[in-house]
Amino acid sequence: MTKIADPSAAPPSIWLDRATAPRVLTLVLIAGLGALNMNIFLPTLPAMAAFFQTDYALVQLAVSAYLGVTALLQLVVGPLSDRYGRRPVMLAGLAIFLVATVACILSTNIVTFLVFRMIQATVATGIVLSRAVVRDMVSADKAASMIGYVTMGMSLVPMVGPVLGGILGETFGWQSTFIFTLLFGLGVSAIVYLDMGETNRTRSASFGEQFRSYPELVRSRRFWGYALIAAFASGGFFAFLGGAPYVASRVLGMTPGETGLYFGLIAVGYMIGNGLSGRYAESIGINGMAMMGSVTAVAGMVIACALFLVGIQTPLSLFGPILLVGLGNGLTLPSANAGMVSVRPHLAGSASGLGGALMIGGGAALSAITGALLGPGSGAWPLLLMMLATLSMGIAASVYVVLRARVVEAQGGDPL
Repeated sequence: MTKIADPSAAPPSIWLDRATAPRVLTLVLIAGLGALNMNIFLPTLPAMAAFFQTDYALVQLAVSAYLGVTALLQLVVGPLSDRYGRRPVMLAGLAIFLVATVACILSTNIVTFLVFRMIQATVATGIVLSRAVVRDMVSADKAASMIGYVTMGMSLVPMVGPVLGGILGETFGWQSTFIFTLLFGLGVSAIVYLDMGETNRTRSASFGEQFRSYPELVRSRRFWGYALIAAFASGGFFAFLGGAPYVASRVLGMTPGETGLYFGLIAVGYMIGNGLSGRYAESIGINGMAMMGSVTAVAGMVIACALFLVGIQTPLSLFGPILLVGLGNGLTLPSANAGMVSVRPHLAGSASGLGGALMIGGGAALSAITGALLGPGSGAWPLLLMMLATLSMGIAASVYVVLRARVVEAQGGDPL
């Protein structure tokens, strides 16, 4: 199915064979579970605030604080997988996630719920390690292409997630969204156990050695360039996750079902962008794809701001341009992620973890800030301007990467 990058890499994958690398479908499901856990309950946030008799800002920590814990976990997950292997770390993360999900369903107060919601963040092992597994199997440009296909398939899950979450929430209550996530997680865990063989054939000698490798990554300018591209692209998206439910409900008067339906637009754009990445990343190159995606995302936010500025404030004027943001991120993130784990291939797990921590940590901060800025009389502007500023910084980071690649190439190095 895939060409092996070097003799030490994993053998070609065979479906449901624990001795070989996982199939693309397995990687899609692993990453998709994390995406589903992130967004299926978003349309029910106002209902959760009513259930727990607390304010929206506190319940919104289920998004922003969850992202913060996810960021911290990624700093550990990557080195753990470089030391002990991708498979055992993945299975352990999924087991903890399933237990925490049951506890979330049974929670009767907001403190208990938020504690176990934070523990649910262990599902992030799937997102981190799916990138590292791909890089274990193929080279940089091919990794961007393969990650594009993986995330294209994965984007089907969050496309359906908010829609399904809105319907479930209105019909059965907010707990039903977590019950669905639990059932999906059980199925994914079974497939991972049966299909995901070990792909890390060059494990480090000790766990401490992996943490000592971080300075090598920190000194890499290209790593920082790709990490910042990914951080700004995902930061715009997470700001949207933190503020869009409030804007949809309180500013535009949308029901949870309607909100979930419109949330699907960003996933549609993301799926299209990932499909284009899978098709063209190897021929255009990861730097060109990242630049095109950054510009596309900013164009979407310029359109949204213009519509609200002239008084056109409808669900479509908010969520329609968001499709372009999703498209831009679909073009950008596979290449940025491939760049991060390819600058130092022997540190792919650590690079994925550190880069992911920057992405998710920045997203957590932006999500929390956006949620805090939104309130009576603010309208949608805190959300729109936060997203525009964040995504614009992605263009600057993309320009830096292109210029840095030219310098490296002129010095006889590999520009990726």
